[in-house]
Amino acid sequence: MYDDEQSGWYQTGSTDGEQPQRGASGGEGYYSDPFWTQEAEQTKKKRSRTKIIMLVIGVIVLIIASAYAFAGGSRGRTLPAQPDQGVFTIPQPGQTQSGADGKNTIPAAATDAGVHMTLQAVPGGDALSLQEIYARCLPSVVAIRTTLTNGQYSLGTGVILTSDGYLITNTHVLDGGSAVTVTLLADGSTYDAKLVGMDSISDLAVLKIDAQGLTAAEFGDSSGLLVGDRVIAIGNPLGQDLYGTMTDGIVSAINRDVTYAGHMMTLIQTNAAINEGNSGGPLINIYGQVIGITNMKAASRNGVEGIGFAIPTSSVRPVVDALLAEGRVSGRPSIGITIGPIESSAMEYYGLPSGLYIESVAAGSDAEAQGVQSGDILVAVNGEPVSTTYDVNAIKDGMQVGDTLTLTLYRGGKTFDVTVTLMDTNDIY
Repeated sequence: MYDDEQSGWYQTGSTDGEQPQRGASGGEGYYSDPFWTQEAEQTKKKRSRTKIIMLVIGVIVLIIASAYAFAGGSRGRTLPAQPDQGVFTIPQPGQTQSGADGKNTIPAAATDAGVHMTLQAVPGGDALSLQEIYARCLPSVVAIRTTLTNGQYSLGTGVILTSDGYLITNTHVLDGGSAVTVTLLADGSTYDAKLVGMDSISDLAVLKIDAQGLTAAEFGDSSGLLVGDRVIAIGNPLGQDLYGTMTDGIVSAINRDVTYAGHMMTLIQTNAAINEGNSGGPLINIYGQVIGITNMKAASRNGVEGIGFAIPTSSVRPVVDALLAEGRVSGRPSIGITIGPIESSAMEYYGLPSGLYIESVAAGSDAEAQGVQSGDILVAVNGEPVSTTYDVNAIKDGMQVGDTLTLTLYRGGKTFDVTVTLMDTNDIY
């Protein structure tokens, strides 16, 4: 599930400036960087019926989404507009990166195919106390400060993978960076870090610092998690003033599909407090094992609380191993389109076919080359009707880079087929 997708009120994926949108309940939410507080501009009226239809569909795609925010640190530490608001403002567009695009000028470290991430079976027996978990796990957690190319900085969290200095964090913590500094929470010592590799789709990155004798985290297998399992998060919410904060909660949901910055991620949902600066930190089980890497939270102005997310270790391991070996994740097929659902009332009112709205087409993709356009409605893939992103994934995920598929599109009252070659995600995003 690596194409750009949107579905459901709980998913976002807007890539057009990540401006606030009205939620389904009428409340105001905000996208991507959790520091945006500007009001969405009113949409201008269109004269032609065709433009009205496309506008309404586009607005509906955005309206049905609530807001998710990467839990990345405060970029530039801009203070809240109002002290009791708890919402950070973001610098003007162009002053900072938005989303996880993996663009940076951080010095590179050599890859090492001999290093691997290992998952341990979850032990039975008595659970550790919260105090025991904190004492055991804090030495494996680091604070990350990324100096951005625009002179500001971003703060986040990381987890020690190996005793000789390999670390895991989120891609969006490093976006737009030129240098990275890592601080060990155990003793406060500081190191310059180099980048082994990063993957914008999974929002995972591997760093390397020149150190020995570090306390590596123990990673547990997340595949056995159940709703209701108790979990703990350790990180650096709101930056350096609150280093080493621990919060606890439960697993609220598993296999939660969430779209952010145009990419689908299947995540662990938790009510353990996840805030700006926690990104890249550990979600820990009651035995002191890391079972997830925290990366985002739900965020809106209408009182959303206790909805945080972490990337499960079962998804982290193959990505981290690929980054260690090659510095990138290769071989993932992508159509190169951003798609989202169309509300049934809109289909009925305007006489539109059942399908998915194509919000954007990736530059450099074969879909672009074959003439697929933003505003098209995807009716079927390989002859199979599609009405959800899951329908598309079920077909695409069984294919490989270089394979072709047929997209049935609706545009301007006409339905037609386009044959598109699947490309490696790295080549078009």
